[in-house]
Amino acid sequence: MKVDGGVALDLAKSVESAKEAEAAGYSGAWTAETNHDPFFPLLLAAEHTKKIELGTSIAVAFARNPMILANIGWDLQSYSKGRFILGLGSQIKPHITKRFSMEWSHPAARMREMILAIRAIWDTWENGTPLNFRGDFYTHTLMTPFFTPDRADLAGFGTPKIFLAGVGELMTEVAGEVCDGFICHGFTTEKYLREVTLPALQRGRAKAGKSMDGFEIVGPSFIVTGNTEPEMQQAAAGTRQQIAFYGSTPAYKGVLDIHGWGGLQEELNSLSKQGKWVEMGNLINDEILNTFAVVGSPEQVAPELKRRYDDVIQRISFYAPYKSDPERWRRVISDLQG
Repeated sequence: MKVDGGVALDLAKSVESAKEAEAAGYSGAWTAETNHDPFFPLLLAAEHTKKIELGTSIAVAFARNPMILANIGWDLQSYSKGRFILGLGSQIKPHITKRFSMEWSHPAARMREMILAIRAIWDTWENGTPLNFRGDFYTHTLMTPFFTPDRADLAGFGTPKIFLAGVGELMTEVAGEVCDGFICHGFTTEKYLREVTLPALQRGRAKAGKSMDGFEIVGPSFIVTGNTEPEMQQAAAGTRQQIAFYGSTPAYKGVLDIHGWGGLQEELNSLSKQGKWVEMGNLINDEILNTFAVVGSPEQVAPELKRRYDDVIQRISFYAPYKSDPERWRRVISDLQG
């Protein structure tokens, strides 16, 4: 199993964090699109690392268009010498329309078309194929030599892998059909992964006439650990609030439904509209916490993650929650990779 860490989004800290991740033995390192751009830190990380894979988990696809993403992916793949993974996600409608002021409609179909458009653009740049992509949401029919990158940029590397994040079955099927990997949302349980996510991915692969061979699933990774009981309690409190925040989202209700907790979503959603974040976390009892998260000492993390996911996922991503003892956490990484 590959084990991935993170790259700091603060550009002043990106280089140091990327170097630390590579030195710690992580297979890859990801950025997220939250309060900073997810791509800039990876440019610095690519400059100051040699082996570690670098990707976005995730970049908001619908905040951009296929040409922009094709350009960014091409450049980062070239500069990192083949180590870049373009990880995309849809976000939810209010963020796309109200935060980014972009269009929202038919998200699964739009995402499928966006990824096919990116690949068509890369095919034009890499192989000289005339650009003639015409879809329901995106049309790309103009490419001149002046705007075409040098195909030698990717000599020996090929175009980047594309991973897609999702929760719902339609988006997950899209990932199986047109992507190289799938990023499980943090709000995913073992039961949901096995009974909903995996079958949807398999359906998508079947549509494309492909097997699951070579397709990478990045597993969920809520982890509650610490040196002392107070540290454990602090980590648990933060994780409860994170689970509650995700649980308040209507689009993720299916994950709760499969466990018989569907009514919790409405309660969490109501509290979120009142800004009662602490109260939301208090609704996440120990059963729910232990279902979404691995809770235990660092030595218990690897065995439990393997028990839950070893036969289903190919890689797992988390920020090291145990930095006070790097050697102890390095053994966790080694155990997972072994």
